[in-house]
Formats: sequence, C-alpha cells, structure tokens
Amino acid sequence: MLSALFNILIFPGLFFLSFLGTTAEYIDRKLYARFQNRVGPPWFQPVADLIKLFAKSEVIPEEADPVMFRVVPLVALAATVTAFLYIPIWGTEALYYFKGDLIVIIYLLTLPTFTFFLGGWYSRSLYATIGAIRSVTQLFAYEIPLLLAVLAPALLANTWSLSEMTEYYTVHPWYWLFNLVGFGVALIALLGKLERVPFDSPEAETEIVAGSFTEYSGRFLGWFRWAIDVEAVVGASLLAAVFLPFGLSLWPPLVFGLYLLKILFILCLLTLARTVMARLRIDQMIDFCWRILAPVAFFQLIFDLIIKELIL
Repeated sequence: MLSALFNILIFPGLFFLSFLGTTAEYIDRKLYARFQNRVGPPWFQPVADLIKLFAKSEVIPEEADPVMFRVVPLVALAATVTAFLYIPIWGTEALYYFKGDLIVIIYLLTLPTFTFFLGGWYSRSLYATIGAIRSVTQLFAYEIPLLLAVLAPALLANTWSLSEMTEYYTVHPWYWLFNLVGFGVALIALLGKLERVPFDSPEAETEIVAGSFTEYSGRFLGWFRWAIDVEAVVGASLLAAVFLPFGLSLWPPLVFGLYLLKILFILCLLTLARTVMARLRIDQMIDFCWRILAPVAFFQLIFDLIIKELIL
C-alpha cells in the first residue's frame, strides 16, 4: 500500500512528473526566446507562475456549472499522471503494464482535451465556448493520425502492450528505423494535442482571449496549466518509448538518463516547430490532418505490415 502510494504520488508519479513538467516548460520558453533572439525567463519562472496562480482567489461565473468548473482541471491532471505509470522509463517494463495498455495510454491522453471542452462549455462564456468547440474539433483531426502512427510499431511488434513493444525492439534493435515516418506524424499530432503553434487556434489569444480557459483563474487555472505541463512530458515519453526504443538493455540508471535525453530531444523539436510556424486556422488544421497526416500515417501502417510479413 505504501509502495503504491509512493509510486503514484512521488516517483514516478505526481511529484516527479511535476518536476519534469515545470523543467520542460522552462526549456520550451527559454529555447523559444533564444530562437527569437530574446533572453527568456529565469529557471524558476514556471514554478513562480504556478505559485502565483494558486495564491490568487478564483472567480466562478454566475452562469457556470460550479461542480464541473471545479472538477475538470483535476481530471485533466489525474488522467495524464495515470497514463505515465504505464510508460517504461528505466527499462523495458513500465511500473504497471498489461496486454492492452497502449490503447489505455492513448485513451487517457485524450481526456485532457475533453476536460478543456467541458471546462469551456460549462463556463457559459462566448469566448470559452468557441475555444471549447475548437478543442474538441481539433481532437477529431489529430487523434486518428496519432493513433495510426502509434499502432504501426505495435503491429510490427505484434503486441498492444507498450512494455512488450520495448522488449521486442530491444531484441531487434534496428527495427525502430522502420518507423521514422510515423515518428514525424506523431510529433506533429502531439503539437495538436498540446494545442501549440501552429495548432493553437483553441487558445488564440489574439482572437478569443484564452479560449476554454477565459473564465478560469486562481488555483483552477493553475491545475489546468499544471496538467498541460505534465501532458507535454507524458506525450514526449510515449513517443520516446514507441519510436526511440533503443539503449534499453543498458544499466537501469543509464537507461533512465537516456530516457531524459530522448524526451529533451522531442521537446526541443516541438519548440523548434512552434518557433518557425505561424498559426493555422481551424479549417486548415483539419484539412491538413485528414488530407496529409492521416494518409502518411496509414502508409506507415501498411509499410510495417509488409515489413512484418517479409521478416517473418
């Protein structure tokens, strides 16, 4: 019982993820600033921002649903932390795993977007409602390419378990190279899931103030920001486990260090992408996902099926 609580609340659970999340936010903001020839924030800025939010009083609109308004930020954070427990970070096995855990991880990572929708919808605000609709509309655009991209390596490994996938690619160390196209698709889809430029239309501050979060303040906004930071780390960890499953047979501390380098690499790619791109309209984003991203992901799926037949 105490061991399970430690794993959920301390390592590799909430505390560890929160540390990684705030560190990832700092790296993202610092790199983003340096790419634009600016100094950027100090190292403690993400933590200071959260402390400031939690210290402020929150205001709940009169027409908002008070229960949903309070609950959905906590659901977003809980879902991302739970998903992380099924991702291997110091070897080929996650802390908790079972045969279909890959599907469960993808499902859990869709819940934050639904909480953004519910939070905006039950705020009863015009801007929040528009942001909520945009969030759930984007979900149906990027989720299919992301699912196809992640399932392709799973089909090659002949398993729906992320831990069993990493074991397979440890035995066949060069097979991960077959999935580089899928890695590119998943990386772009992760940008959409995190609602970052160029897919940040749900929270377009120059158009709809703050989208779903327009009416949120104080600790409730802090929970959402906390969940988004954690989701970035969990999404990067999923991509690292699925598409970069090398070096997992080393000494566990080295594997853990390599894991940190992998997610740092992925987060840097996300920052570079949002630096060099401009915001797409919601219709352009949907058109791009269905016309380009989904067919490319489907090609990766067919390619892996062909490779599977050839090597067997």
